[in-house]
Amino acid sequence: MEWFLGFGIAGLIVLVLSLVLDGVLESIGGGLDGFLSLPVIAGFVSALGFTGAIATGAAGAGAVVATLTGIAAGALVGWATWWFSRALLRDGDAPAPRGEDLTGTSGAVVTAIPAGGYGEVLLYLAGQPVKYAAKAAAPVERGAEVWVESVLSATSVTVRPVER
Repeated sequence: MEWFLGFGIAGLIVLVLSLVLDGVLESIGGGLDGFLSLPVIAGFVSALGFTGAIATGAAGAGAVVATLTGIAAGALVGWATWWFSRALLRDGDAPAPRGEDLTGTSGAVVTAIPAGGYGEVLLYLAGQPVKYAAKAAAPVERGAEVWVESVLSATSVTVRPVER
């Protein structure tokens, strides 16, 4: 039973170190990734050890039965760890928003836009408020609602006032 507890504790230590050092151990281990990542291996070893200890201590199973039970539980925990880590790290199907997605959206002027100069507008990109430098053909006062006509750069747009 002591060997199984040792495996379980060693797996927990590897798991904590892989989380605390965040990538340092992966670089030492030769870049293990995916199904052979350190969290998956740590989950497998911990489940094998603790399940084997429970099987020998509580159920009175022999070493072979406890080891096979531990391997089965470890495989299940390792697979679950791999699946959950993939689900957490999976990129969504939608592409990341780009500045060009702003064309045709509305916003509000936060710094007045002078004729021929730049002011600032508050726009929403993917639901998040973002402040952009804004240029307009005519002066636009603070607080006015505007439409984005075009994107000049990653930080500036051309706008026109909304006419109602």
